[in-house]
Amino acid sequence: MRARTAIVCSVADQGVAALTNILVLVAAARLSTVEGFARFSAVYLVFTVLLGVSGAYTGQPLVLRRASGPRAGTESGTDGGTARDGTTAAPGGALSGGAEHDGRAELGGACRSAVLFTLLAAGTAGLPLAAVCLLLPGDTARALAMLGLVLPVVLGQDTLRYAFSTLQTPHLALAADLVRLAGALGALSAQPHGATAARLVLVWGLSALPALLLSAVLLHRRTAGTPRRMRALLRRGHLGRRFVVEFGVGNATGQLSVLGLGAVGNPLVVGALRGATTLFGPLNVLFTSATSFGPPLLNRLDDDRRRVRAAAALAAVLAATAAAWAVLLALLPGSAGRQLLGDTWPVAADLLPATGSQYAAMAVGTCGLLALRVLDPRTTLAVQVVFSLLAVVLLAGGYALAGVPGAAWGLCLGSVCKALATWTRVARLRRRPAAGAGPLTPAPAPSRP
Repeated sequence: MRARTAIVCSVADQGVAALTNILVLVAAARLSTVEGFARFSAVYLVFTVLLGVSGAYTGQPLVLRRASGPRAGTESGTDGGTARDGTTAAPGGALSGGAEHDGRAELGGACRSAVLFTLLAAGTAGLPLAAVCLLLPGDTARALAMLGLVLPVVLGQDTLRYAFSTLQTPHLALAADLVRLAGALGALSAQPHGATAARLVLVWGLSALPALLLSAVLLHRRTAGTPRRMRALLRRGHLGRRFVVEFGVGNATGQLSVLGLGAVGNPLVVGALRGATTLFGPLNVLFTSATSFGPPLLNRLDDDRRRVRAAAALAAVLAATAAAWAVLLALLPGSAGRQLLGDTWPVAADLLPATGSQYAAMAVGTCGLLALRVLDPRTTLAVQVVFSLLAVVLLAGGYALAGVPGAAWGLCLGSVCKALATWTRVARLRRRPAAGAGPLTPAPAPSRP
């Protein structure tokens, strides 16, 4: 598949996946009572967290692989010389002769291993969750029990999306996600008004079965006979451990800091900041897609210099998109804004300059992290931890100085600092070979016992 077609299919797939999540919530809201939708939303939030952890541990290390690159998700690689499986690698990680076929088989095996690992891990976590929650009283507990039952289905289908992206066949992920969208909407539309949260969760989860089965068949046709090495996903050097910490720091720190500020200060700060960031929801989808599914597209390019330039170009495009989106929101009439956020609109609208600037900086920082993931994935954890904590400090300091607008500008300044740090790190990594510092890839991880 040509690179341009792959990019179009990948972007379309992320759009379909995001649309599915939005329409599922809309359908559940229309079918439920206020109390029922609150329960469904709480359970769906739990699923969102589990989905993020699964993607960080299994999916993101998978998409960093190349057909001629290091073993799945380990902090190791080659830059010339002999690879760990005994094949000869050319500079930059390309394999010679028949080793290319072995590299592709290794890649297919990594995809199979990731999917099977996700199914087993989701079953190991989901079935005890279902068993415990079935013994507890209350509708929320029953809904959580249903989530435990369908967890292998929904997480397995998501990991298959990462597998298709790794195999550079995003059109297959797009086809499966279209089936997922149709199945979810069809199943939910058949439910009666007032359906319980437990019933909606079960129907939503089981509606992913056709997409899961289709994806499994398509993956099997391309990876049958390839080696499975699920132990590599439990090895000490597995990058997923770092990425899970990044996910926790990057997502939990910001959310908890805003909640804490509302608890000790003005509760309105929570609604104002959450309302403003909600308006930029489509950009969050783009940023997540860039880091999760961008590496296979960048790896189509021949060398690191071109990959960094492509990441920089993507940063410019996403930053311009964020700025244009902020201008569009600023031009919305008050009546249209109230249709979106109700009484929260006036306070959220006052924060649009700060939040729009923050998202433009986030676009630059996200693409910097994408470049770091391709160059040396070990370097992103320190950046995420340090600058997530700095953002909390700037949020609190801004609120102390100028109230809610100050808090928004504090978050913006934190994103600017993070963007500068990521691209400074990228520049240092790009200069390292010229300075004779050796390969960018880390030292091999300890071999398995």
